[in-house]
Amino acid sequence: MGARDKVLITAVELADRIRSGEPVTILDVRWSLDAPDGRAAYLAGHLPGAVYVSLEDELTDHSSTGRGRHPLPTGRNLEAAARRWGVRREKLVVAYDDWNRAASGRLWWLLTTAGLTGVRILDGGLPAWTAAGGELQTGEVTPQPGNVTLVAEDLYDGSNLTLTADQAGADAGSGELTLLDARAPERFRADNEPVDAAAGHIPGAKNLPFTALLAADGTFLPDDALTDLLADRTIDAGSPVGAYCGSGISATVLVAGLAALGHKAALFPGSWSEWSSDPSRPVARGAE
Repeated sequence: MGARDKVLITAVELADRIRSGEPVTILDVRWSLDAPDGRAAYLAGHLPGAVYVSLEDELTDHSSTGRGRHPLPTGRNLEAAARRWGVRREKLVVAYDDWNRAASGRLWWLLTTAGLTGVRILDGGLPAWTAAGGELQTGEVTPQPGNVTLVAEDLYDGSNLTLTADQAGADAGSGELTLLDARAPERFRADNEPVDAAAGHIPGAKNLPFTALLAADGTFLPDDALTDLLADRTIDAGSPVGAYCGSGISATVLVAGLAALGHKAALFPGSWSEWSSDPSRPVARGAE
């Protein structure tokens, strides 16, 4: 199994697994900035057997302060949620969304960082499923409780899988880390900032919009095209890489794209929303 197959699954591959009777837990995590609650869309039509996951309620701990707009849930709360979704140790988990792989990337990142290995992002999301002729089911799905065990520690721990604000700033500034900013170029340059406290980017960061990793149909670009994007930012197989975005959601698409090439990248979960909330932190503006 190649690195890409450990991160992504195509709609055809998923359909084949379902048809063969292979047990799969399918999680629908539809979300976007404009439509953060995807439950109504889920009820109107979802992959057969898919369980709805709320990014705002289950993949975010809004009671946590000082960690950006979408703070990570605790490992214990994530484990309890995963068991509600029916996640089991022996079953493959497939996450999908309908907007640029941002929400399924978040779910993939959380579960894999918490210790689960059999997690895949549906490449191309819901549109890829319907384009391949996949049927949809309406209404709620209530699964049998899962049995998965995840790490109980704080996922925001500054380990090799995450970066604190201090680490992101210091390592990018010193050149020890290539820090990628996954937001749109106009937000990176500070042309506008529609959401957060200040406009600009972390000094030393390089801009790689997360949508640049996706083809027109929403699937991840082929490996050679992804490699070229990284090479343009002087990233090779041995480069330490970190990623951030507005609030730790869309940057997971960069982490997933790198993982599909066999590269490990750390996520700064609080991202720009955490960084910019502290007026003492430096802000860079303009191009790199």
